[in-house]
Amino acid sequence: MEQAIGKAAVLIEALPYIERYYGRVVVVKLGGSVMDNPETEREILRDIAFMNYVGMQPIIVHGGGREITAAMDEAGLEPQWVQGLRYTDERTLTIAENVLCGRINRRIVETLESLGVAAIGLNSLATCVLFAERKYLAGEGDRRIDIGFVGRVTGVNAKVLDLLCKADTVPVIAPIAIDPAGGSLNCNADTAAGEVAAAVKAEKLVMVSDTHGIRTDPKDENSFRSSLNRAEINDLMARRVIDKGMIPKVEACLRAIDAGVNKAHIIDGRLEHSLLLEIFTDKGVGTQILP
Repeated sequence: MEQAIGKAAVLIEALPYIERYYGRVVVVKLGGSVMDNPETEREILRDIAFMNYVGMQPIIVHGGGREITAAMDEAGLEPQWVQGLRYTDERTLTIAENVLCGRINRRIVETLESLGVAAIGLNSLATCVLFAERKYLAGEGDRRIDIGFVGRVTGVNAKVLDLLCKADTVPVIAPIAIDPAGGSLNCNADTAAGEVAAAVKAEKLVMVSDTHGIRTDPKDENSFRSSLNRAEINDLMARRVIDKGMIPKVEACLRAIDAGVNKAHIIDGRLEHSLLLEIFTDKGVGTQILP
């Protein structure tokens, strides 16, 4: 009986959030090692299916860097990195497009459909909603560093996403964009998620990865912060507490916040039901970023 009462209490706690977010768009970015484990990935998608069933309108943007690296290894290609970014030549782009659009995107759609949710893959091999231009890195002086077919997102077809959400269909977006000439460009999935959230004026952006959130001291578990604002984020970045792979996640969150998204979150997808706990409970489990 106590267990049953406990379950009822959880539902009661979730009710105000279900009411608040009914009909609202939530962009969920999937990435990191959570996508390497089929069971973990399926459980996260089950949480997204739950969100859809209670009236929320989720949009998924996914990465897949590790699967791209594995596919390159199989093809005998060694990844080359420039200032932390993967150099993308034509062969690498072909592999990335096949993995992200042909494999991962399709797998996520099929899993959602198996959970009873209507979903559609949006990618450069089918219907693409991301548009980009070539990205160059800054070199010495005015010199630009070419990193190949890597893109900077310049536009998002928000109208298509809005129509799909209103039709109760979950858009699943791969981070391969189309350039002005109709070619493909590989984009950072975190950055793409921030641009999507900004374009559709989402209620929330949730970055699901294999990171615990944000700590003010990376070596001290007790320094975990459940909530941070822009000024605090800027300070942590200036002191390089936030660095490496966390930078594009945080920058994507700030981009979304600047565009009117109410909250952005960074959570650890390895924690069971972390997505639901972050959205539907008072305390949450990750770091929320506020304006």
